[in-house]
Amino acid sequence: MSASFADDATTADVSGAAMDSSATKQSGLGRLAKWNPLRRKEEAPMHPGDAESLYDEDPEPLWDSDETIAMIGSMQVHIIIFLSLALINLQKPFDEEAVVMIVSPPEYEETLESIEEFVVSETPQTEVGADALAELDMAEASAEVYAEVAEIPNPVDLQPTDLGQIMLDKIFSQPVAPQKRLVTQKGSTGVGVAGAQGAVDQITAEITLAAEERPTLVVWLFDQSGSLTRQRVDIRDRFDRIYDELGILHGSADDKDTKPEDQQILTSIIGFGERVELYTEKPTADLGEIKRIVDNIPIDNSGVERVFTAIESAAKEYKPLRRNVGPDGPKRNVLFVVVTDEKGDDYGRLETSIDSCRKLGIPVYVIGVPAPFGREHTLVKYVDPDPQYDQSPQWAQVDQGPETFLPERIQLSFTGNFEEEPVIDSGFGPYGLTRLCYETGGIYFTVHPSRNTSREVRRREIEAFSSDMRYFFDPTAMIRYRPDYLSQEDYVNSVKKSPLRMALVQAATIPNVNGIQRPRLRFVKTSEAQLAGELTRAQQDAAPLEPTLIRLAATLQQGLPSREKESSPRWQAGFDLAYGRVLAQKVRTETYNAVLAQAKQGMPFKEEKNNTWVLEPSDEISVGSKWQREADTAREFLNRVVEEHPGTPWALLAQRELDVPIGWSWKETFTDTTPRPQRQGGGNNNNVPQDDKRRMLNRAPKRPVPKL
Repeated sequence: MSASFADDATTADVSGAAMDSSATKQSGLGRLAKWNPLRRKEEAPMHPGDAESLYDEDPEPLWDSDETIAMIGSMQVHIIIFLSLALINLQKPFDEEAVVMIVSPPEYEETLESIEEFVVSETPQTEVGADALAELDMAEASAEVYAEVAEIPNPVDLQPTDLGQIMLDKIFSQPVAPQKRLVTQKGSTGVGVAGAQGAVDQITAEITLAAEERPTLVVWLFDQSGSLTRQRVDIRDRFDRIYDELGILHGSADDKDTKPEDQQILTSIIGFGERVELYTEKPTADLGEIKRIVDNIPIDNSGVERVFTAIESAAKEYKPLRRNVGPDGPKRNVLFVVVTDEKGDDYGRLETSIDSCRKLGIPVYVIGVPAPFGREHTLVKYVDPDPQYDQSPQWAQVDQGPETFLPERIQLSFTGNFEEEPVIDSGFGPYGLTRLCYETGGIYFTVHPSRNTSREVRRREIEAFSSDMRYFFDPTAMIRYRPDYLSQEDYVNSVKKSPLRMALVQAATIPNVNGIQRPRLRFVKTSEAQLAGELTRAQQDAAPLEPTLIRLAATLQQGLPSREKESSPRWQAGFDLAYGRVLAQKVRTETYNAVLAQAKQGMPFKEEKNNTWVLEPSDEISVGSKWQREADTAREFLNRVVEEHPGTPWALLAQRELDVPIGWSWKETFTDTTPRPQRQGGGNNNNVPQDDKRRMLNRAPKRPVPKL
């Protein structure tokens, strides 16, 4: 159609004819609207010569005007539709916050290997743990907890439950409505105190706050192992102060008109070991009865502590107190106070015990022990509680750690045996119990009577029934280094996402890398063959360690590319310490072998009289530039730990590693090889003082250490 309009305009210009001034004759669309095939039939036929005046008169229409109008209308409608569709996206309001980012996947996802050593509980994880990489303030995060369904509990028949022989009286078994809302706070994870009494004083303040809100039940759960004997006595003695301070909040136990369930503060006592026992038939406010019960808790010598079973059982049985009975909320506040010196043997119930306490809004407080840094076991100083038996200290192994779900510390030794290394404080309690306190809004108290953050604690200073722990750290400095209190699944996922964390955990699972086992440093030369033989035997003692150190270094090197991306101070310190120590011990071991090989090639003494070569630690690396570069890298990582993480276990171990030179050097000296005459003397005990003999005869009998 546009081509036809152009031809028409050209014809009109050539003829020079006057154009009609009407709007319908000035445009193609106007002329098109005048076309009418019916009018062509009425007029005379057009001659060929009339072509020049084609537009001077009304043209002979080719199309009907009605069809033309319909077509034009259709075109206009379609144009409007097309324009409207095109303007839709232009008129849509722009959301400045809705930004789509397209990024390439992280590089490490293509290189990660699966961690086959991880063992994850098959128990479904219904709660996502606290995100330790978010806010590092330990005590102020909050979370809301709701009851899922209304529950009308069945009458309690005083039969043992499937979780232990814990039973509850029927006074709390009336049907109640579901709770509307319970609020808990994330708890504190490393409150260090020198004794259980200090922890009890802080717990008293927590009880006071709870009792001011509504009537409160305090459930004390005591570990029945022999190592807790004296601590139970200390807490029993502190009950006087607790109830003196709380006396204004609860009714008198001697008031016969006050029913037990109407007392402002009630107490229940539970004991746990291999079994779980409830020692208060009814919750009581009678201080005398409470103290008598604690005094008579029997010792469990099974060596088993089912602490999570006890917590889950108590939560199940005291559930009715946490259900709403009216608009004022639950009938009573309930607090659990656990007293133990181990991590618990029923770790598989950790998640379910957390879930039970969170749903009911029951905070858990633990008067426990500090976990040894990166260790599962430590030694406890045991003194027989019966004075009729030998009171000399004995040392027994107990399970008090580690402070993390998976090991994060490589087992390198300074002395040749990791288990003989001094045990140091992690700054936190065992992972399971500490996470329980954190998730339920309670507090974990790390109790050690020999705590001293200013110097090393010597073994003779360790008090009875306390762990042999030599170094402690300021809780304020350790706040930034809180472990990741995540569920097992979440913890493993966080490790898998980071090459640095994966490398550290994999290296930490390699057991007991014991360093050079008391390396031989003195070599007396009587002949060339004899000296070469002794040097070879010394090399053979060191050679087996080299492959393990090479493997450790290669494992940790996989985390180097993501070193700068790691934001957690704890993981930074752990990785830098591990890599620095591994490189230092690797260089120390390999250069030891190298200098021995060098000596076998022949080393003349500078002084003729000398006959002995002594190998001394040295900062000089004289046997190869490769080892010099690795030594420099080791010092770089170790110095970074000391400078960036002062007052922490990582800085302590890094400085100890730096204090030991990495290389070796030879020194010559003289050894007198003349045989010495044997001393002559009697083999009897006639020289033993008489007082010592009497003490030996009068010594009290000694009993073996029970299972703790």
